[in-house]
Order: sequence, then C-alpha cells, then structure tokens
Amino acid sequence: MAETSHATRQSVLYCPYCAEETLFPLEGGGWECRSCMRAFSVTFLGLSSRGHTGGASGTSRQEFG
Repeated sequence: MAETSHATRQSVLYCPYCAEETLFPLEGGGWECRSCMRAFSVTFLGLSSRGHTGGASGTSRQEFG
C-alpha cells in the first residue's frame, strides 16, 4: 500500500460556521474551532466535470410544470 503524504494538501484556513481562524487539528482527524467550539472535517469527494449540471448525488434536476 502506498504511503499518503498530506504535505501537498491545503489546510483549512477558517471555520465554515463562524469564519474565525482559531482552528486546531483534532487527534482523530478533522478540525476544532475554538471560537464557536464546533468540530468538523473536510472530505474530498472527487473531481467534477465541467458542464455537469446535476446535483451532488450525480442526478440531474427535473422541473415539473
């Protein structure tokens, strides 16, 4: 199994809830914001293709008239 290095990944710069920059890494993964006391993680889902208009689940939107 190949070793994964996180050195080339961008770190989180601000809290997605309160927008403060008081973030600290959690031991088991994820981040802790010490301003609003929330813990969260960021997950890479994959690359999206250009021109794709579907939702997050990959299904296209249907309009009802």
